[in-house]
Amino acid sequence: MKAEIIAVGSEMLTPHRQDTNSLYLTDKLNALGVTVAFKTIVGDRRKDIVGAIRTALGRADILVMMGGLGPTEDDLTREAVAEALGLGLRREPAQVAALHARAATWRITMPENNLKQADVIESATVLPNANGSAPGQWLDTAFEGYRKLVMLVPGPPHECRALFDTECVPRLKEVLPPRFIAVRTLKAAMIPESQADKLLAPIYTEYKDVETTILAHTGDIQLTLLCAKATQEAADARVEELAGKLEEALDDWLYSSDGESLEQIVLYYLGLRQATLATAESCTGGLVAERITRVPGSSRSFLGGAVVYSDPLKTAFAGVPPEMIAKHGAVSAEVAAALADGIRKRTGATLGLGVTGIAGPTGGTEEKPVGLVYFAVADGQTTDSYDRTFRGDRERVRQWASQQALDLIRKKLM
Repeated sequence: MKAEIIAVGSEMLTPHRQDTNSLYLTDKLNALGVTVAFKTIVGDRRKDIVGAIRTALGRADILVMMGGLGPTEDDLTREAVAEALGLGLRREPAQVAALHARAATWRITMPENNLKQADVIESATVLPNANGSAPGQWLDTAFEGYRKLVMLVPGPPHECRALFDTECVPRLKEVLPPRFIAVRTLKAAMIPESQADKLLAPIYTEYKDVETTILAHTGDIQLTLLCAKATQEAADARVEELAGKLEEALDDWLYSSDGESLEQIVLYYLGLRQATLATAESCTGGLVAERITRVPGSSRSFLGGAVVYSDPLKTAFAGVPPEMIAKHGAVSAEVAAALADGIRKRTGATLGLGVTGIAGPTGGTEEKPVGLVYFAVADGQTTDSYDRTFRGDRERVRQWASQQALDLIRKKLM
C-alpha cells in the first residue's frame, strides 16, 4: 500500500521552519509495510489544502494530514478534509467538555474560537491527544469508489508523534494486510557521484523489486535499499543479496553497511585499535573536531584539537617551525604534515591530523587556488599527506575538507 503525508502550514513554506514529523512518520509506516510515495507541504489556504487532499486521495491508499488542527482562523485541516470527501462536520459534546475542563485546569476562561477543536468530520473517530487540546481524527472511508484511510494528527512534534504511536499505529495494524519491509543503508565517502552511478546502476537496476535511492552530498554517497515482501525473511534476503553486490563494487569507498556516519566509523576503528586522535585545523576551523564530538562517547578516543588559524598559533600549538611557514607557505603539504605530527606529540595521541587550505572566497593564487586543501595524518612512524582542490563556496569547501579528512583517518586505521 502507498501512503502520502501532507504537512499543513504556511510557516513551512518559509526559510525559517521545516517539516521534521514526516521523517518520523515515514519510519513508522515503513515498519508496518507501508511505502510513503509522496510528501506534500501546503500553506494555510483552504482551496489549496482541498486540492492537495484530492490529489493525494487519487494516488495513495493512506493519507496522513499533519497540522492545521488548532483554534485559529488559519487552522483549516478539518474543514478541508470534510470538503474533499463531501462530508459534514459535527461539534462533539464530549470534546467541548474536555476543552472546558482543560481551560479550568489552567484557571482561564476558554476563548470561543477554541470550540472549533471540537469539530469532528462525519463518520470520523476522535483520537485523544494526551499532550494537547486538538484531538486527532481517523477515517476509514471511500474516495471515488476506493477505500482510503485518512488520519488527522496535530503539528507540534511532541503531540504528533505520541498520538500517531498510541492511536494510529494500533488501528493500522488491525486493518492492513501482512506485509514486511527490509531497509538497508550503505554509505561511501569521496567517490564521485557519476563514478558511483557507473559502478552501481548496472547492479541495482536488475533488482526490480528493490527500491534503490541514491543521495549525494559533499563527498558522501548514501544508498537506501527498500524491499517489501510477504515475509520479513524474504524481504531481508533480497536486500542482503543486493547489498552484498553493491558493497563489493564500492570496495574501499564503502565505509558503512548499516547507515552509520563517517565520524561514527572513525571512532569505531579508533576504539578497535585502542588508538586516540588529536587534530590541528586551519581552514576547517574545528569542523572535523565538531563532527567527531557529535557522537556520544567520543571522548574515549578523541583527545581534542586546536584551531590554528593564524601562523603564530600553528607554531605555538602544533610546533610548526616559523621558517617552514616562511619557506613553503601556511597552505602547503609540509605545514599540513608538521601540524599532524606536532599536535600528535603535543597531546600524546596515537594519531594526529593536520588540515590547512584556502576556503575562499579570496586568498587564492594561480599556484594555490581557492579550494586547495592539504591534509596529513601522522602516527609517529609515517605521515600520509594528501591534497585536494574543491569547488564551491566557502562553506562547501569546508564541508568537503572535513569529509576528506575523516576518510583519510578511516583509511589510515584500516
